Amino acid sequence: MTPLITMKQMLKTIFAGLIMVFIISEASSQEVLTLQKAIDFAETGSPDLKRSSLNLERFQKSLEAQRAALKSRFSLDVSPVMFSRNRRFDNRVSEWYTNENFETSALFRVEQPILVTDGTISLTNEFGWSSSFSDATDTESEVFYNNLYLNLNQPLFTYNRQKLELKELELSFENANLSYAMQRLNLERNVTEFFYNVYMAQMNLNIAREELENTQKSYDIILNKVEAGLAAKEEQYQAELNLATAKSTLQNREVTFENAKDQLKLYLGMDLYKDFTILADVAINPVPVDLEKAIETGLESRMELRQREIDISSSQFELIRTKSLNEFRGDVNLRLGISGDDPQLNEIFDAPTNSPSVAISFSVPLWDWGERKARIAAQEAAVATQKLNLTDEENQIIISIRQSFRNLQNQLNQIEIARQSQTNAQLTYEINLERYENGDLTGMDLNLYQTQLSENKISYAQALINYKIELLNLKIQSLYDFEEDEKILPSELYLNENQNN
Repeated sequence: MTPLITMKQMLKTIFAGLIMVFIISEASSQEVLTLQKAIDFAETGSPDLKRSSLNLERFQKSLEAQRAALKSRFSLDVSPVMFSRNRRFDNRVSEWYTNENFETSALFRVEQPILVTDGTISLTNEFGWSSSFSDATDTESEVFYNNLYLNLNQPLFTYNRQKLELKELELSFENANLSYAMQRLNLERNVTEFFYNVYMAQMNLNIAREELENTQKSYDIILNKVEAGLAAKEEQYQAELNLATAKSTLQNREVTFENAKDQLKLYLGMDLYKDFTILADVAINPVPVDLEKAIETGLESRMELRQREIDISSSQFELIRTKSLNEFRGDVNLRLGISGDDPQLNEIFDAPTNSPSVAISFSVPLWDWGERKARIAAQEAAVATQKLNLTDEENQIIISIRQSFRNLQNQLNQIEIARQSQTNAQLTYEINLERYENGDLTGMDLNLYQTQLSENKISYAQALINYKIELLNLKIQSLYDFEEDEKILPSELYLNENQNN
């Protein structure tokens, strides 16, 4: 007897071990995905966030390029060979002559924009060697030459274009930074919604499996009763229909579950062929929310308000440009230079020539038929529109926070109602299942109670999820985390601003 018992125990142990190996291997092939893990994954893989990051990088590099353009620019133009032979007519003696010229030169230039005055100062030095022959006098000339010039160009009576362009790029970079930080916040909300969509699809699938299991049991019960002559044949037909419906429902929910997983994978930037399973905690602890603090923090911190201010500044910059149409403007060009030439290289500056020049010019508009005045009025209307947009944004923020607060309070009531409904549906199903087993209830009626129980389970889970999503929405709307009792300050934004400064 003992060896037989031992053999049975060994077989049970081996069987249990095989089951454990199968479970472990199955679990290892699927990644367990939690909400926080999904958010972390999206921060590196989300296509939306990558696009926002690339847009931020574009404006950052544009700003870096503009700042680099305000520094001294060095250039060197080299012309190793320049040869020409031309036939010309000399009006003085009314004769044609041929001129040959061979030249090699290099031009070194340093240009420095002046941000304060919107002027440009440049230093140029041209050095070369020239050989020229003319058959008119049958003479040949070979000389080294050098021209050194310091040039200042300064516009007058107009706006500072360099400062305006730099400020525009700074604001564009700040705006892109704000958009990136807002995308990070919206990422959390979108991932949460996609994640819980998968969770609900998974829950619906599990409930469908439970329904199929219960329907199979009911079918087995009624089949035994029909075979024993204790129930009518019609009950068997209804049970078969219920079983087929439960199998169809299960198949439909499997399709919905897989589709929801694909949508989540796509948003997270995951490998579409990598499988995972959802692990979610939908239990909630009601969080106290101060509406006045939410509104105050939202108006202080919402990045959309700063974006509207940037829009106002951009429209004011455009107004400055518009006012420069047909404007009275002046330009001053001052040049100080020294040049020399000689057949001997070391004697170029033995007899230098000073080459100063001063040029002052003005552009005076006379009559434009009212074009400038009309364009200024149009742009002033655009500035006023942007200011109205700022006011509307403030009001919209207040309304959004109020709505989110009301929805959050209402959702607590919905959770309690859904919880009680689920409890009642569970008790009702158990009572009617016993009636069905005793032959006091038809299969069609039992199926209705089964459906009612499934719907109430889903409604309760959905109410819990709705509360979590609405609490997250309030966090994004107010930029205040009431769960942690702290303000939300997107670190990426301030990090980039510090790098900018």
